Amino acid sequence: MLVREIMSPYPAYVRMGTDIRRAAEIISVSEVSHLMVLDHDDEFVGVLSEGDLIRAVLPRYDDVTDAGGTLDDAFRIFVARGRELADRPIDPLVVLEVVTVGPADEVARAAVLLLDEELRRVPVIDGGKLLGTLSRADVCRAVLYHS
Repeated sequence: MLVREIMSPYPAYVRMGTDIRRAAEIISVSEVSHLMVLDHDDEFVGVLSEGDLIRAVLPRYDDVTDAGGTLDDAFRIFVARGRELADRPIDPLVVLEVVTVGPADEVARAAVLLLDEELRRVPVIDGGKLLGTLSRADVCRAVLYHS
């Protein structure tokens, strides 16, 4: 079985230059944990995760408590930093070195890659173009419905 047969063909994506607020909105509305990132020529560039966004605005808890703050203070700082960074571009947060698979790759190989690299989803790329994504759930569905 090939990746193209089971991949999700409509990945959530943004373009480089998108602001952090818009990326967070897309993650929230689409209920995905990763956004695929394209350049303005529709070439695949990298991945932006919800964790990347949270880490960008979340203060280090130890820094807050070392300064005499509380969890409530840390949350207030988190919210304030979110507002401060909302209009900034995602570009510095995008992970550029990304594990990918191709549409003609064997699903078994891709499944091993997902597990070995501890990934939940990988982009499916062909000639620099994003064709879709392959998730652990896609692999599970393939096993269930093709056995």
